[in-house]
Amino acid sequence: MTASTDNKINNGSGNETGNQVDDRGGDQSGDHNGGLVDNRVADRREIGAGNVVAIRTGLKPGSVTAAAEVALAAFGTHLDRCALAANTVTAYRRQAFAYRDWLLAHAAEHADAFVDLVGAEAAVTAWRRHLLAAGASPATVNQALAAVTLLYEHGPALRLAVKRARVPKPGAPDALTRAQENAVRRAADRRGPRDAALIALLLGAGARAEECQRLSVDDVPITARSGTARLHGKGDEVRTVPLPVPARERLTAWLLVRAELLAMRPALADTVGDGMWVGQRGRLSVDGVTDVVRAVGKDAGLPGLRPHRLRHTYATRLREAGADHAQIQALLGHASIETTARYFRASATEVAELVDRALDY
Repeated sequence: MTASTDNKINNGSGNETGNQVDDRGGDQSGDHNGGLVDNRVADRREIGAGNVVAIRTGLKPGSVTAAAEVALAAFGTHLDRCALAANTVTAYRRQAFAYRDWLLAHAAEHADAFVDLVGAEAAVTAWRRHLLAAGASPATVNQALAAVTLLYEHGPALRLAVKRARVPKPGAPDALTRAQENAVRRAADRRGPRDAALIALLLGAGARAEECQRLSVDDVPITARSGTARLHGKGDEVRTVPLPVPARERLTAWLLVRAELLAMRPALADTVGDGMWVGQRGRLSVDGVTDVVRAVGKDAGLPGLRPHRLRHTYATRLREAGADHAQIQALLGHASIETTARYFRASATEVAELVDRALDY
């Protein structure tokens, strides 16, 4: 701990943003139609083989615009009260307005986009084709479809069944090599106690950037023999992760420096509150956490390093040490075991080493 006070709290500005996006969430009820939708199908399963879905034709000019605005208003009300993450809400609003704009440009072809299930699914399917043709990634297309599905559920109360874009299964996540990980740890130690503790926590707990930023001092109880981090994850899920010795040592060192720093600067202490990470003007933001990681990566010869790569490294080390799917799922806070399964797909290097060992003759 020879770094100056300035180095202890560098890279501490930025707005809170994130990359993580949920597909669905919140209240799934729909009770807003503004009198614009007459022919609803509340649930596709209620339609038998002999039933016919009525389609209203001859809509007056401007009716698609009016219906879209009513649906957007109802959709906005739902987003305001649902439990989705702020970044997800922002992304869903953006995608819903993008769909509205596309639909208005193609109103002549999809005049029945808000009339009934048939018209709605035809319009959304056409928009899906448009996004794919424009080069949007499958993940982006599926995010857009999830947003518009909610738009229809909470606007005209229609439950769409539009096929999602196929997302190729990813290979092994891009974890740091042992040499790269050690270089990152050394670079963080040289930058000062705060950055050393932040990097040690990301590598030692597998926290997302948002989870790391939200930590308070009380979330990290540390004793001489043990320590844990209480991480507040997606969907208000909370998990407690044990901390390894390197993380405990660096967090303990940072907490001592943090207390001294805030004691000397009462105004800063009022702004930071019980936040774990201190920036130049207050509590470190999510962008501030990312800036620290990028600066450490640059010093370590890894420009463009991001917090999520440290999370991948954490999971990969667990797998290499013999942890099973369920253990890694719990420690990472994955909702689905399928997300965790990618850490068990051997990388090209591992496959090559396996072949060399098996066919060494």
